[in-house]
Parts: sequence; structure tokens; C-alpha cells
Amino acid sequence: MSFNNSILTIVKKSYSLSILLSERTVFIRNVQRMQCSLLNMHDNNVKYSRCYGTKVAANQKPDWNRAVSEAEKIVGYPTSFLSLRWLLSDEIANVALHLRKLVGSNHPLLKTAKSLIYNGRNNMQAWGLIVLLISKAAGHLSVVDMEEDKAAGVLHSQRALAEVTEMIRTSHLVHKGLVNIQPGVYPEASELNDMTFGNKIALLSGDYLLGNSSAELAALRNQDLVELMSSAVRDLAEAEFIGRRDKQNNPLPSIPPEDRSGYAVREWTLQNVLSAGALLGKSCQGTLKLAGHSEEMQAHGYKFGKHLALAWQACLDLSPFISKDSSTPFNLCSAPVMFHIEHDPSILKEIDVGLESVNAVDYAKVYEIITTGPGIELTKQLQKDHSQKAMEVLNVFQESDARTALSNIIAAMGDF
Repeated sequence: MSFNNSILTIVKKSYSLSILLSERTVFIRNVQRMQCSLLNMHDNNVKYSRCYGTKVAANQKPDWNRAVSEAEKIVGYPTSFLSLRWLLSDEIANVALHLRKLVGSNHPLLKTAKSLIYNGRNNMQAWGLIVLLISKAAGHLSVVDMEEDKAAGVLHSQRALAEVTEMIRTSHLVHKGLVNIQPGVYPEASELNDMTFGNKIALLSGDYLLGNSSAELAALRNQDLVELMSSAVRDLAEAEFIGRRDKQNNPLPSIPPEDRSGYAVREWTLQNVLSAGALLGKSCQGTLKLAGHSEEMQAHGYKFGKHLALAWQACLDLSPFISKDSSTPFNLCSAPVMFHIEHDPSILKEIDVGLESVNAVDYAKVYEIITTGPGIELTKQLQKDHSQKAMEVLNVFQESDARTALSNIIAAMGDF
């Protein structure tokens, strides 16, 4: 009798497991469908060749894709926290299912979701890859109670820090998708409901990622590292209060002083060190701290991450002006705009139309004005300068495959 009961128990457990696996399979398929739905919502000029058995971006620069692909091979695995163990978690499953309800609305959270999934130059998951590459390039000294990941040549704690970096950055971008709902802005009930629902998802999913990053960081039991990364989160928050803003907290250029010399670089650098450079720089600094390197070497890690992030941002700022699409809204505090304001502040008349909302700005007109000035060429030089500074710091590390991969990533950003 006991034997039959044991068999029955095994059968029940097997049946339950099969149901669980079936549900997981359905969820993964739904996530894949959602990815394709979001991809298909991308700009019409983007053609795809493969996703979910059908399509992927065909107009991406192969050099960038190759550089990232080769770098992932060096560290031994794809580095993104958006891995199977995260996609199969109940929390992410709920977020994915609720996010599908927003498809077709104008909530900014969808744009963030597309940026996460779309595998292009602006793919933020490459940040974790950079942290692991600098970890491997520097190597590690004798570290107590920390095992080395033999496949990647890095410490398990360094891989955890790479995931923490991505989660902090992603949670910040998700939180930035919150919409300031004011009376009369959304008169239609359906649109108001979409925006309210999107805000709830953005707030909860951003909090979930930030909470998990804090838990993983605390699990490393390194007080100095916790303090360092906490200051990076503080910098991200501070960046949202720098300069002028419209009612939706979209950035607007600050009014230049009478002596405009150095205005563009000073304002642009302040904004982007806080919003990007500090996080990547302190992550690179922190990963060297985990490996037991000296403070001097840690300072090199911070400089490398900061300059790489600034070069990356300058490259992204150039993208709308290189693509020749004047109708697409762009960041009004991007480097080409800031350089043009320093050259000719009269353009502020067009930009200040967006004091209530940046959507009121005639982007096509601003685009045409900027293309006639020195802003684009000066931004190219800015990107090149930060790339060169990152390369100079990189030369401190010994020759290795990881260092070469980082050099290739820098070179793939633009005309280095």
C-alpha cells in the first residue's frame, strides 16, 4: 500500500512539474511575442530580418554588433541581468503581462521597454559587459572568501556588481518614464486611464529593480562598495534637478552667461557625469575594489568608466543629426544643441517655446538651425576627446583579450 502511495505521489509531482513547465513555456512565448510587438513599433525606417523566427534590425552597424558579440565571448556568457532566471521570475512575468496592456498607448514606459529589447548601439545592457571586461583586464589579487568564475576569469562578486549596475541604470530609466498627470492634460478618460496605469507599472517595476539591486549589493558584504554605489544612485537623482525643466521634467538648456566661452562643455559634462558617467565610473572603480587593487588603480577604473560613458553619450547625441531625420524629437540638452547655443544663443527663442512642454518645440526648425552651425562637428570632436581619454586610461592595463575588446567597443562608437 505504501509503495502505491509513493508511486501516486511521484505521479502527482510529475504532473505538477509538467504544468509548471508548460506555464513557463507559454510565458516565454508571450515575452517573445511582446518583444516582437515592441520591435515592430520602432521607427518605420528600421527594417528587420529576424526575431522570434522572423525579424531583427538590419540597419545596425556590424562593427558595433561584432565588438559586443566578441566581448561577450571573452567573458564567457551574455552579461545582461535580463537573463532566463529573471525572465522566469513571477515579478517580471507580471510586469511583462501588464506591459502588453500599454501597447498602443503613448506612455513613455513603452519607449524605455523598446530601448531595453532593441539590440542596437544604445543597448544599455552593454554596461554590465564593460564592468566585466575591465574586471578581467585588470585581473585580481588575493581576495578572501570569494571564488573565481573560471569560465569568465572574474569573481562572482564582480559579476553580481555588473548586474547591479544594469539594474540601477534600468530602474532609473524606468522611473523617468513616469508622467506628471495634471488636470486637463488628458481630457479623454481612456487616455487618462492608460497614463495612470502606465505610471503604476513604471513606479512598481522601477522600485522592484532598485530594491533587488540593493539586496544584491548588500549581499556582497562590502561597506565601502555599498557607500560608493549609493553615491552613484544619489548622482542619478541629482541629475534630474540640474538646469531648467518643462512640466514633465524634460530637460531644457540653461541660460548662458554673458561670457559664453566653455558654456557648452561645462553644462553638458555636469549633466551627463551625474546621469551616466558617475554610475559607470563608480562601477568600474568598485569592481577593482572587489579584486583588491590599489586606490590608484581604482581611480583609473573610475576615469575609464566616466570617459567611456561620456563618449557613449556624445555618440548618442549625434545619432539624430547623422540619421538626417529632422522630424524626430531629440534631447534639447544634447551636445550639438548646447554647442550651437554657445555659438548663437538666439536659438533659445525656438527652444523656449517648450517651457510648458517640449512637445511644443518645432524640432524640424531647430534641427535645420543646428545643421547650419558648428554644433555637429564640435560634438564629433567631443566624442573623440573622451574616447581618446578612455583609451589612454586603458593603456594602464596589461595587454589582454579583454583590453582589446574594450578598445574595439570604443572604436565602434564612432570615428575614433
